[in-house]
Amino acid sequence: MNRTLAGRTLFITGASRGIGKAIALRAARDRANVVIAAKTTTPHPKLPGTIYTAAAEVEAAGGRALAVPCDVRDEAQVREALARAGEAFGGVDVLVNNASAIALTGTAATPIRRFDLMHAVNVRGTFLCTQHALPLLQRSPHAHVLNLAPPLDLDPRWFAPHVAYTMSKYGMSMCALGMAAEFAPLGIAVNCLWPRTVIATAALALLPHVDRARCRTPEIVADAAHAILVRPPRDCTGNFFLDEDVLRAVGVTDFTRYAVDPSQPLAADLFTPDL
Repeated sequence: MNRTLAGRTLFITGASRGIGKAIALRAARDRANVVIAAKTTTPHPKLPGTIYTAAAEVEAAGGRALAVPCDVRDEAQVREALARAGEAFGGVDVLVNNASAIALTGTAATPIRRFDLMHAVNVRGTFLCTQHALPLLQRSPHAHVLNLAPPLDLDPRWFAPHVAYTMSKYGMSMCALGMAAEFAPLGIAVNCLWPRTVIATAALALLPHVDRARCRTPEIVADAAHAILVRPPRDCTGNFFLDEDVLRAVGVTDFTRYAVDPSQPLAADLFTPDL
């Protein structure tokens, strides 16, 4: 198996920071081409990084980068971003649907504008980006779509505290479920990846009552994504992967290097079994 992404082109949404950027940097170490497609063109008052600083980090890590402003809710911007990716690198081999909006609120406490935002970014954005990437992916000999979305589990405990968010994330998962079967004759892999534990991203600071010391770093998700994306597409599709399971399957046994504080017990992420 060719275990490198060298020469491949990845289009990653929401890649200016966090998990998206970590996936970009892991691909860059293979000397891949990476399209940083996100909204942040100027520094955010609370969150670090822009598409341009992320692109600079990708190039410093050994990859080639293209920073493209892109709001995944806007069809024209998505179409333009993918066109620029194709022009710059000759195509797209991998689409990573990472962009996401979150609000862990109950029904009464969720303003409809927040409901709309989560569904527009998480579900509509994933569908829209995949739809417009499809012509480019069809030309690739190594086509993958990877959604950062959880395994489907209809246990009410995953819905009751934050039904709107769960619906939107499961919408991303259902995109993968259906598209994996739809695109199988085309040789395009479609999978989901989700962290086993809470991940310490910059956005975590916006969520109350989360202890950063009990989290893992984004690099564990990036390494798992890499392990998935180097696999032959026809042999790896329709899966709902957890990062830890993916890495165990390729021989990783020590996960302490991913812990923010190895002395602290880890916190399980949403939609996963308790630790």
